[in-house]
Amino acid sequence: MTMAAGERPAVVTGASSGIGEATGRLLAANGHPVVLGARRLDNLERIAAAIRDDGGTAHAVALDLADDASVAGFAKHAEELVGPIDVLVSNGSHIEPGDTLGMDRESFQRHLDVNVNGTRALAQLLGAGMVERHHGDLVFVTSQMTYAPRPGMAGYVASKWALEGLVTALQMELEGTGVRVSSVRPGATLTEMGWSWDPAVTGELLALWAHWGLQRHMHFMSGADVAYAIGAVVAAPPGVSFTVVEVEPVAPYEPPQQQEGS
Repeated sequence: MTMAAGERPAVVTGASSGIGEATGRLLAANGHPVVLGARRLDNLERIAAAIRDDGGTAHAVALDLADDASVAGFAKHAEELVGPIDVLVSNGSHIEPGDTLGMDRESFQRHLDVNVNGTRALAQLLGAGMVERHHGDLVFVTSQMTYAPRPGMAGYVASKWALEGLVTALQMELEGTGVRVSSVRPGATLTEMGWSWDPAVTGELLALWAHWGLQRHMHFMSGADVAYAIGAVVAAPPGVSFTVVEVEPVAPYEPPQQQEGS
């Protein structure tokens, strides 16, 4: 079955800023009716209004991935607004610094509740209909940290590894159903995530990552850069699936230094 973008209602989580906001704007510009989900409803409403001003179809619905009732209510409301969801971009995440031995249980658990449990619950609610219709895209935004773990990010690393394992199993479970399952792994991206951290902590982490060869340069991608990759995954022609897409920033050009006497 082939469907035009305008027939493919889409949900984007973590859509109040960064990658999620850029993805919502891109999908709407490509003709998808979009439902934007996140906790910051005021931001979502501003973004949805801007999309509508540009001629797109967008709705803002509050979503807390750590709350089962919120997830269920969001899924129901999304389909009431735009019809059966055919694209889920699961981008919502929780991220805090903390090392394995020093992080408290509550903070660690919050990563699992949002990045794994809530993400799986929403995929279950919206993915079931896709399987029944034999069509749809489940796109999960994971992280470079799934193959290059970074110290000082224990909760985030563990939860994103768990999510990637879940996604890999889901790809096998849904093979032959008509539903595509994809993982998009962004590298260093400049978003609002981490803005609330103590700058001293951020500086210490960057120095630690550089020590381990994990921060080779200081060029960061924008949310729109990653959204471009997500848009390509969703727009892939029938019979094609981008199973894993890694998106990395290009190091800034450095002209060769002239040798003395040359």
